[in-house]
Order: sequence, then C-alpha cells, then structure tokens
Amino acid sequence: MAAQHTSGLQALLVSSGFEGEVYAHEPMARHTSYHLGGPARFFVQVASLRALSALIEACRDEQEPWLVIGKGSNLLVADSGFEGVVITLGHDFKFCRFDEDALRFVAGAGLSLAHVVQDAFKRGVAGLEFAVGTPGTVGGAVRMNAGSRDEWIGSRVVSVTVYSPTQGLKRLAGSQIAWSYRETGFSDEEVILECELAVEASLPAYVRGRMEGVLARRKRTQPLQYPSCGSVFKNPPARSAGALIDGLGLKGLRHGGAMVSPLHANFIVNMGNARAADVYGLIRHVQTKVKEAYGIELQPEVKFLGFA
Repeated sequence: MAAQHTSGLQALLVSSGFEGEVYAHEPMARHTSYHLGGPARFFVQVASLRALSALIEACRDEQEPWLVIGKGSNLLVADSGFEGVVITLGHDFKFCRFDEDALRFVAGAGLSLAHVVQDAFKRGVAGLEFAVGTPGTVGGAVRMNAGSRDEWIGSRVVSVTVYSPTQGLKRLAGSQIAWSYRETGFSDEEVILECELAVEASLPAYVRGRMEGVLARRKRTQPLQYPSCGSVFKNPPARSAGALIDGLGLKGLRHGGAMVSPLHANFIVNMGNARAADVYGLIRHVQTKVKEAYGIELQPEVKFLGFA
C-alpha cells in the first residue's frame, strides 16, 4: 500500500527526463548554516520551472509534505529529520542581470544574495550595502524581508515573480506585497522564482566605504566563527532582543553543545558538538526567562522543521 502511495513521486524522481538532482535520506546538516538536522526523505535540487512544478504537483497529489529552502541560513531541522521533500532551486534560478538605464538588478531566487551585493559593489551602485555579509539566497532574503533595523530588502523590491501550484506564475509589484519586520505576505505555497531590485547611481568610494563599515561591524559584534542561524529572535517593538537576553545574564549559557553567544546574546551557536535538540531547548529556555522577567514573548526569526 505504501509503495502505491509513493509510486508517482518516486517514478518522477527516478525518471531520466527529470531536470534535477535527487538525494534520498539526505542529512539536512549538510544544507543548514547550523550544520544540524537529520535526513529529509528526499532532497531535490530542481534545475527548471518544469521540474519544480512537476515535483510540487506530485507532492500535492500524494499529500507529501514539501518545502522550498535557500541555503538553510535561517532554518533549524530536527535531529529526526523531515518526512517529506526539501526542494532547492538550481540552474535556471541562479542568474543575475543588470539594467544600466533603469538601475535595476533582476536576480534568480536560487542565487546567493552575496553575488548581487558584490555585483553592486563592483558597479559602484548604492542601495544594497546593508545586505553585505548576509548569508542565504535572494529568494530567502525576499521571503523573510532580510535587513537591518533601518533598511530591508523589501524597500528595494520592484517586482517579484512567484510560482503557485494553484495559480501558476504570477508577477507581483513590490507595492502589492505586504512587507513588515522580518515578514512578508507570501503564502507557504508561493515559491519565489526571481525578483527585481532597484539601486541608485553613486560614487564607488561611498559604496565601498559603507560596505566595509557594515562588514567591520558584523565581524566586531557577531560570533561568525561558529555555526548559527544569525539572530534567533525578532526585536520586540522599541526593544532589542539581544539586550533583553543580556540583561538576564544569559550570555554564555549552554545546553549540550549549544550556547548563547558571549559576544551577541541574540545568537545561539553550535559549539561543534550540538544537536538540534540542544539549540531548540536553549531557544525555549531563553523565551521562558525573558517572558518571566519582562512579560515579553520573544518571537523566533529562525524557522523550525521536523519538530513536533
């Protein structure tokens, strides 16, 4: 019975015409910045829109859980893994074009955001300096509205092209998208395929100076030598999550191989021997302590996969 239930999906993935790379029981620790996580039933890098739509359709037909991820820089996967299909965007989604007249980048969602930022640096155009050093893909950055307290990628988005399994391809103007702090209005089933980003003419020295300043600050204030997901919690209104945690003396607190960074309290790092359960337990402990002390319930930025 189980074989019949999965035959359509399995037949697609082993087909010689399927445009993608397929890995069964792939450890997600290989695909997250935490370097943690058990196996996904299937890990698939799709090379084309045709492969993406066929794969999602097969998953939906068989009620197989599926998820599209970027570089896993904002993802904590359970030690037991994920009983479903993890999808990443391959060849056809890794491109970057620049329109010199319009001063716009068009970038595929599977492309590293760092690639676009470095292209802007080389061209001496301004507007993306805040994103220097930000890990992950263009699609991931757009979906979570990545950025700083004062600047975020949504403010640069002219348009986004998405694929919906129920509506097909859609092109949305940036003004049609609900942007908020670390959130957007995209539904879980909308897959971001590409986006158009506006930049501005500037002096190369200005762009270089701003990017070097942002990078220097990151190196000075963030524990970049350890695997992490970046900031674990969203900042509450008019407050700093890191300051709240630091105020409780929680820097350096350990749970198994996970630790609240002594450098930045809003980072929980993998000291090298952590399990996903260690990180998850420390996140919940910090939330509890902050709630007890301040009456504030910290909201995670990190996304959880495979946890009950």
